[in-house]
Amino acid sequence: MARLTAHTRRIVMAAATAVVLTGGVAAAVFLGSDTSANGPGPALAHSSATGKSTGKTDDKPGHASGKPGSSASGDDSAPDGSDGSADATGPAASPGAAGISEVIDHETESGGKSVSITIDDGPSPVWTPKILAVLKQYDVKATFCMIGPQAKANPGMVKQIVAAGHRLCDHTVSHDEAMNKKPVAYQSSEVLDAQKMIEDAAGSAKVQYFRAPGGAFTPDNRHIAASHGMRPLGWNVDTKDWKQPGTEAIVKTVKQELRLGPIVLFHDGGGERAQTVAALKEVLPWLAQQGYTFSFPAI
Repeated sequence: MARLTAHTRRIVMAAATAVVLTGGVAAAVFLGSDTSANGPGPALAHSSATGKSTGKTDDKPGHASGKPGSSASGDDSAPDGSDGSADATGPAASPGAAGISEVIDHETESGGKSVSITIDDGPSPVWTPKILAVLKQYDVKATFCMIGPQAKANPGMVKQIVAAGHRLCDHTVSHDEAMNKKPVAYQSSEVLDAQKMIEDAAGSAKVQYFRAPGGAFTPDNRHIAASHGMRPLGWNVDTKDWKQPGTEAIVKTVKQELRLGPIVLFHDGGGERAQTVAALKEVLPWLAQQGYTFSFPAI
């Protein structure tokens, strides 16, 4: 079994490894039980399929070139500053949809003094409804970056997200933070199989973004995503809510790091998210009081 990354964060492994065979590539998805006090629900334990650490934790600050708003000429690397594709082999997928930028996005659609709320690793039957309720309370639309099998297991929740006017993002099949070191065929299956799972669960809605786990972007997986209608999506503010540092710490991080750019990262899956829910109840009205508007990420 592959060695779990630091992002495992207190998940009890209660189910056997589910193996998804896609395009001749086997991707291991580790499903556990939600250990929250609010009752059981699926939780995601993240792992590297190679069993070796890449030195990343999930979702590090998402400046592909080290600064927000970088141009296409300089935006060719993963958040840690490396290209991330040196070990990838094989041809990239043939172009599908046209007109979608392969540059990692760190901007909002509306520009100006606006922010985008993005939420990763769900959907969760326990925490996603609570986060949806907070978003509705403050009339905020968000982008949900979903794990393919989580979407497949919770199609009703995916449809509820779409019906509420939120957007969908592909966060791969198995949340492999070392996917940038794998063959292109593997990267392709991680991206495209998750897209299909999410869109099948959603019904008529399309997935409009792709976010590589832990920022494991490569020119290949960005091309694969963009050619199939999904803009690569980075982030500027990493709340680190998955570490459960406390509601106050999550809110403080948003306030301190918002100067880095407008894409803010939270989580609704992978473990207990009570602190995330509580933080959103403070962050969203505070942003509005500061004169920020809410926008989707640019496409």
